[in-house]
Amino acid sequence: MADPLAQVVQLLRPRAVYAKVISGAGSWAVRYSAFGEPSFCTMLEGECVLAVDGQQPLALVAGDFVLMPATPGFTMSSLEPAMPVAVNPKLAPAPTDEIRHGRREGPPDMRMLGGYFAFDSPDASLLASLLPTLLHVRDIGRLSVLVQLVREESLEQKPGRDLVLERLVELLLIEALRSTPGEAAPPGLLRGLADPRLSIALRHLHGDPAHSWTVADLAGKAALSRSAFFERFSRAVGLPPMEYLLAWRMAIAKDLLARGDAGIAEVAERVGYGCASAFSTAFRRCVGQPPGRYARQQTP
Repeated sequence: MADPLAQVVQLLRPRAVYAKVISGAGSWAVRYSAFGEPSFCTMLEGECVLAVDGQQPLALVAGDFVLMPATPGFTMSSLEPAMPVAVNPKLAPAPTDEIRHGRREGPPDMRMLGGYFAFDSPDASLLASLLPTLLHVRDIGRLSVLVQLVREESLEQKPGRDLVLERLVELLLIEALRSTPGEAAPPGLLRGLADPRLSIALRHLHGDPAHSWTVADLAGKAALSRSAFFERFSRAVGLPPMEYLLAWRMAIAKDLLARGDAGIAEVAERVGYGCASAFSTAFRRCVGQPPGRYARQQTP
């Protein structure tokens, strides 16, 4: 059966933008406005506090890894209280040297490696909405190694750099997502996959999106009654089963159209529509424009 997590990450088409070392000493605080792009960090040494809008503050220690698929506003600070310095990440130039917060002299109390990347998917916002707002995992050495590799590769101009960065960031995302306890995640794909019954249905749905699935079909795969499956799926994933199926089909269709890999009739068939006209109607209703126009707009 299909691996829905890997499919979502691949469809997001992540690419690295840059990574940097951030350090702090003494009393300091920085307030970042909402960024919207994915960001990550791994703690190298010391401690700090991360307060993300809408989330409980986190005390980060060496070995911690944090990922925010669609970075909201947040404050990062020392353990001692301080007045935050406002930063707009969309306007601030990407630094090439280590960023230092607080006291400039002497050794830092905290060092982290952080950065951000972009999703090239035309449907990134929908796909990112299936992931938790904030992922926090502790003592996963593979993540620290991957972040360091992203950092090193982003600073060098070796042949194949872009492809290497794409693969590293894909690995980074998958490792971070599968290291997060799905049962504790907010409604979304991770929580659905953490449910043994729902994960079977999700794998079938992702494995054959062109199949004419019904709620009863998927409930049968999950060995649940239709009503129990509908309620359990909607609560765990955050969307009713047929809405999730439609969203996944449209995400695949957008990706195919953006890549120019197939004509409208073939795209329609690959996402479960018997004819191009039925697909065009559904696509226009979901996306707000016909698939032909959408494809032309995606062409460089």
